[in-house]
Amino acid sequence: MGSPASLLPELEDVVQHGTAEKRAETLRRITSLFLDGAPSFRDHHVALFDDVIGYLIEEIEAKALAELARRIAPVPNAPAHVVSRLANSDDIDVAGPVLKQARLDEPELMRIAETKSQAHLLAVSMRLGISESLSDILVARGDREVARSIATNHNARLSEQAFTTLVQRAEQDGVLAEKVGQRTDIPPRLFRQLLMRASDVVQKRLLAQAKPETQLEIRKILAKVTDEVGAKAAPRNYTAALAKTRALHKERKLTEADIAEFANSGQYEETIAALATVCAVPVEVVDRLMNGERADPVLILARAVGFGWPTVKAVMSARPGIKVNAQLLDAAFENFERLTAATAQRVVRFWQVRQGTGE
Repeated sequence: MGSPASLLPELEDVVQHGTAEKRAETLRRITSLFLDGAPSFRDHHVALFDDVIGYLIEEIEAKALAELARRIAPVPNAPAHVVSRLANSDDIDVAGPVLKQARLDEPELMRIAETKSQAHLLAVSMRLGISESLSDILVARGDREVARSIATNHNARLSEQAFTTLVQRAEQDGVLAEKVGQRTDIPPRLFRQLLMRASDVVQKRLLAQAKPETQLEIRKILAKVTDEVGAKAAPRNYTAALAKTRALHKERKLTEADIAEFANSGQYEETIAALATVCAVPVEVVDRLMNGERADPVLILARAVGFGWPTVKAVMSARPGIKVNAQLLDAAFENFERLTAATAQRVVRFWQVRQGTGE
């Protein structure tokens, strides 16, 4: 093998007295030497590189460590102690590459998942072959992005408890609901629960994406949901959604992107509350307007505050129980193009003083 012995005499001098550039260059050379021979190295060869690289990275800059992590992460027999040190770095640029794909034992991954940042959890959630125990930690500790990532990772094994937690969280996250619903290993009981609590938009997407053999079951569940809703249509409670959107608006002003995200994620209450907040129209009025068959109120509200067509289309599609087809969208687009901001604002001013007394 091409031994690193020829580089050893300079290591101590480089570590103690070398510039940042010199240390990085030495690390790069040794790493290249390892990568060139890694497929044929025996354990004692790898152990030597583990010692040499481990000594060198005692005093090395984060940028060089991040480069090292990216280079050795895909290598099956990468030096174990070096990989462990990189994985435990608080710097996600250093830890991320090895957490995503390097060989790490289960106890260490679980400890990292239990103690490190959300960025670390996100990296772990992308690994191939995640155990149920590790998934449980990721689902319990992870934020929305981590939850969506672990649900998307079909190489991750999820326990029934993990699925239960994800289904509960999916009630407030349409994107997560869609990702969880696409998993073939979700228990039937929890899949039915997910469908029954999902927004109309998410239900349609899951039905469209389902395999033919499962579409019939989904249609039966959705038919049951429709019957239940028709028999007992309780008014929506916007208290939590209004508190959320008003706080966001007070903090940094709600944007068109926020409302589009609410709509695309199937968060109907947040969509209505955000529109009401931005347009200064009572939420009861917006709710009633949105429940009509016609798309005109959506067009008027959006044009009055300067929103574009993609957001209009997202809000139209978010309305529960209303079928949005190509013909309806084409007609709505033509009307939206003709509608002036001045006309829309006059109508909105009328709605602003209605106080929920009627249209």
